[in-house]
Amino acid sequence: MLHLPDPDILYRALIARDPVFEGRALVGVTSTGIFCRLTCPARKPLPENCRWFATADQAAAAGFRPCRRCHPTGPQAAGDPLVARLVAKVQADPARRWSEADLTAQGLDPSTVRRAFRRHFGQTFLQYTRDLRLRAGVRAMTQGAAMIDAQLDAGFDSASGFRGAFARLFGHPPQALRGTADLRADWIDTPLGGMIAIADDAALHLLEFTDRKGLPIQLRQVSAGAGGRIGLGRTAITDATETQLAAFLAGQLPRFDLPLSLLGTDFQRRVWTALQAIPAGQTRSYGELARTLGQPSAVRAVAGANARNRMAIVIPCHRVIGADGSLTGYAGGLWRKEKLIEVERGYADA
Repeated sequence: MLHLPDPDILYRALIARDPVFEGRALVGVTSTGIFCRLTCPARKPLPENCRWFATADQAAAAGFRPCRRCHPTGPQAAGDPLVARLVAKVQADPARRWSEADLTAQGLDPSTVRRAFRRHFGQTFLQYTRDLRLRAGVRAMTQGAAMIDAQLDAGFDSASGFRGAFARLFGHPPQALRGTADLRADWIDTPLGGMIAIADDAALHLLEFTDRKGLPIQLRQVSAGAGGRIGLGRTAITDATETQLAAFLAGQLPRFDLPLSLLGTDFQRRVWTALQAIPAGQTRSYGELARTLGQPSAVRAVAGANARNRMAIVIPCHRVIGADGSLTGYAGGLWRKEKLIEVERGYADA
């Protein structure tokens, strides 16, 4: 189950406004009757006035009201008014080409926006919007659109700009992906953002968020390991992956049932198998995972295997946390790890 860390550790994080416990702990202040995130900018309470909760529902059941400054009832990004405002604008017009001048015209400081989006999504606002435009181009090409049509759908001013962004994402120029191929790559929309799924008729070879920095390298590794080029399109495995992802994130499927092609060393595959054995709603530290494998001194190797996981969510490396209960690094972004753990609380309570 998802246990709260020690109160002294939580209080130190509260004083420092440390985000490592986002999604795992909230503080109720008895002197005000309000509950907050540990990152809330409000004046800090005394230790004796703090009560600690794992969820907003628990805090509300104990009689505390949600803070109006840090909005603790949703994901961290949803509690940032600046981010929520801009995300809503982008979703209303995803093809729009934004610039820092557009932000300034709306009375916003581009550097503040840049920092806020990096904090929540691991990329700048302009990168965030560019990814959405690129997604439109990928979709158009998978449906057989001509290059110029895909370019315009993606909102790029030049063919070279579209090709460059496409190559950074897939590891190949667009024209290399129009013919026959052993593997097929397609986009999957999720509440946590776009994901790339690569599959053939037999197995899923990769599932990863499109904004992961190491994605192009992963794509090239998968292509080389399978002995074939990655083309655009989908298979029945892609459809099954999309269906099961939607059910999992809706709280309806605690465990995936997908055939996986795991390219890695014997040790890495053992770690990935151990990750799949962690029930939804539970977490493990790297040390606990190493002991499960019978190699208690292999903590760093376990962390390295986690980092090389190419099956985001399906192989649940998000269930590995720090020994002190903190949310440690996650290639998909800590905000996603926070949300995934929040989703899995429902499975733990079932």
